[in-house]
Amino acid sequence: MIRSTRHALALSAFALGAVVATAASAAPAITIKDVCAAQKGWGEALVAISTAYDEQGFDKAKALAVAAIDSAYGYNLGPVLFKPTLTHAPQTFRTTKEGALAYFVGHDPKYPSDTGFALKHWRAVEVRNVGVQINGDVANTMGRVLIRDKAGAVTTVDKTWTFKKSDDGSVRIILHHSSLPVPAGPSTDPVPDPGSDPCAAS
Repeated sequence: MIRSTRHALALSAFALGAVVATAASAAPAITIKDVCAAQKGWGEALVAISTAYDEQGFDKAKALAVAAIDSAYGYNLGPVLFKPTLTHAPQTFRTTKEGALAYFVGHDPKYPSDTGFALKHWRAVEVRNVGVQINGDVANTMGRVLIRDKAGAVTTVDKTWTFKKSDDGSVRIILHHSSLPVPAGPSTDPVPDPGSDPCAAS
């Protein structure tokens, strides 16, 4: 009887330890609020870099771009699956921080086609999601992003992001695909109604 009781207690302690270990190792779940904040932060960073370039010059803009990439993208976690809007072969994909920085601010002889997407005088960014998927510590979003420059002209891009929430609570982009809408017939698809966007009410 005593042996059976000890055996049962040992099994219970082992099971409890396994549950505690699993809970401790599980990454925190990402939320809609996290996703909306990350998208907003990306847009604000783009505008900040562009404004700094116009008002304070390239060096200031580059410094902001480096900081933005470090905080917004998951290059510290491994390769980021980044396909920017305006890249082409043989340098279409930017899986490294170096490649991402070249795309955003140019001035890198290793990437001679990059003119600096973040230096194009942007002043406002609006994200309109058609859908957001939450799966544990990862979220996928898809939709259109409207970017307005200082002259008031608006550029629309189709954009897909994957965000990952790390153990420290930071949310980083691990996939970013962007492209210009392809005309279908007389016009492009309509911009998604923000009323269907879960971030619109946040």
